[in-house]
Amino acid sequence: MTQTSVAAPDARIICALDVPTTDEAAALVERIGDAVGFYKIGLQLFAAGGMDLARDLQAQGRQVFLDWKLHDIGATVEKATANLAGAGCDLLTVHARPQVMAAARRGADGSRLKVLGVTVLTSLTDEDLAADDHSLSPADLVALRVRQALDAGIDGVVSSPHEATRVRDLAAAAGRPDFLIVTPGVRPVGAALDDQARAATPAKALQAGATHLVIGRPITAAADPRAAALAIANEIAPI
Repeated sequence: MTQTSVAAPDARIICALDVPTTDEAAALVERIGDAVGFYKIGLQLFAAGGMDLARDLQAQGRQVFLDWKLHDIGATVEKATANLAGAGCDLLTVHARPQVMAAARRGADGSRLKVLGVTVLTSLTDEDLAADDHSLSPADLVALRVRQALDAGIDGVVSSPHEATRVRDLAAAAGRPDFLIVTPGVRPVGAALDDQARAATPAKALQAGATHLVIGRPITAAADPRAAALAIANEIAPI
């Protein structure tokens, strides 16, 4: 049976290629086909040819999100970011620390690379933060780091769907309507939560203020990844 083609993939959907090898990642991209145009390469593929995969995806006309959460002294972060910007990548994560974010912004200056600060991992709960000696709730810690990201002049943050509305309000108050809110922890209705403590459906995440949805296993572990991606795109099309 001939598969139906799509006019253009929904650029708000970022498929997470969280698999062990670049061969497996490339096979997934082939199976998903024209249903997704934006892919995340995380730490699992970082040491397994992640940049080669990024270049291959770019050569195919796809966008690339490097979720590498850079965290080092300012000079090192700035130089690493500049190298990745020169490679033509689209999104890069760094830890949401003021010095780190400011350094990454300097490294990305003049390029198309957009820098995102990672606020609080979506797998963390109040208890996890307390165990790490944080007195703030996840929502309040996210708000603090969003303010710092805005002060640093970076392009956006990664936060759970549960904090997206507050992030959008903070960005609006700072005069940044273009501020990106990239949300992992997105699970279609009926999907397992897996290791996500603060999850939401794709529609609810966008309605809360998210600009992009990072979706992994609901697409990549599906019997038909392309059909799964198209179902999500159809769900969010009216939003």
